Amino acid sequence: MSASQELEKNATNYALEAVRLDKQGSRGMAITMYQKSIESLLHLVQLYPEYDLNKVYVQKAIAYQERIKAIQGVVGVSREQPHAEVRKGVREGETKKSEDGKSSYEELIGTEKLNVKWAEVVGLDPAKKAVKEAIIYPFQRPDLFPLGWPRGILLFGPPGCGKTLLAAAIATEIDATFISIDAASIMSKWLGEAEQNVARLFGQVRKSSLKGKPAIIFVDELDSLMGKHANEVGGEIRVRNQFLKEMDGIVDKGKNLHVYVIGATNKPWDLDWAFIRRFQKRILVPLPDRHTRLIMFKLYTASLQLAPDVELWELARLSEGFSGSDIRDFNQSAQLKLIGEFFESGKASDRRVKPRPLTMEDFRQILEERKPSVSPDMLALYDRWFEAFKAL
Repeated sequence: MSASQELEKNATNYALEAVRLDKQGSRGMAITMYQKSIESLLHLVQLYPEYDLNKVYVQKAIAYQERIKAIQGVVGVSREQPHAEVRKGVREGETKKSEDGKSSYEELIGTEKLNVKWAEVVGLDPAKKAVKEAIIYPFQRPDLFPLGWPRGILLFGPPGCGKTLLAAAIATEIDATFISIDAASIMSKWLGEAEQNVARLFGQVRKSSLKGKPAIIFVDELDSLMGKHANEVGGEIRVRNQFLKEMDGIVDKGKNLHVYVIGATNKPWDLDWAFIRRFQKRILVPLPDRHTRLIMFKLYTASLQLAPDVELWELARLSEGFSGSDIRDFNQSAQLKLIGEFFESGKASDRRVKPRPLTMEDFRQILEERKPSVSPDMLALYDRWFEAFKAL
């Protein structure tokens, strides 16, 4: 797992734990977890200042900080004086400051202008075909769809296989407003005003669509919001019911609204049936096959210096079971190990000296040290769920 993935995972885990503690009434521990999530998000922004999702990370950090203030009983917090640490993260991690005066609703959602091309989504041909039929073709020629088209798209599969990238490519293709929300923010930040903000969100995108601007609401970790919960509090139930109502509302009779809800989950089996049936398209985003892995190896090694003995097709064969992110991390690890060796040799101080090329043996050593992040048992779960609920 790369440093960025580790920080992202930590931030998510801290936030989910904070929400759990918040609901249980463990306010002090919840504040600690919210703070840890904020620290991880700002560290990520500062380490990778050019990362496309930094704006979303900063917005999440602001949302968590506002929840901390609410827990502490701070009433009427000035919008002109956001928390100093979060503002510091914006200054250091982004070239553009977030605007002052944003409402809590605007801080919560991440609206982005994306530029992800189809060519960047390697492989996934069945998934790409399914989303083109469901979204892109109806947008281009709505007159050819007298029975309407799906508005709910569920992308499920192992982590690191391109679900978020696929959603971003769809948004780019139809030049849609891309709104990213996550379950942790909804349950923490919208506590007490959840239904109104869910309604406001869908109302906003419906108006946008009526004016000719399509919109995509992307819900990551969908299972956290729409899963089966044994011990729900009243607020959670109301949020979920409102979301169901709004999803039904975007299929307005006689209106060709181009508003779509794309949900992504690594655990589709945790979803409640009421939500499953509202996603008319349920698409498996699987591990890359051998040909796709070869393309990925070509992509990730394009900027590396390789020795003549490196056989990418053989690496593609040996990496059976690796996800797209596994392959990226695999190549990164090989390069890091080579650079580490170069520095330890004492030659790095002379800028005229370059590291040696990566050899096939270097890659084989990494294969010994790194294993796939998805187990065969997990793959079997995806296959069984796909066979039971698939809708391409």
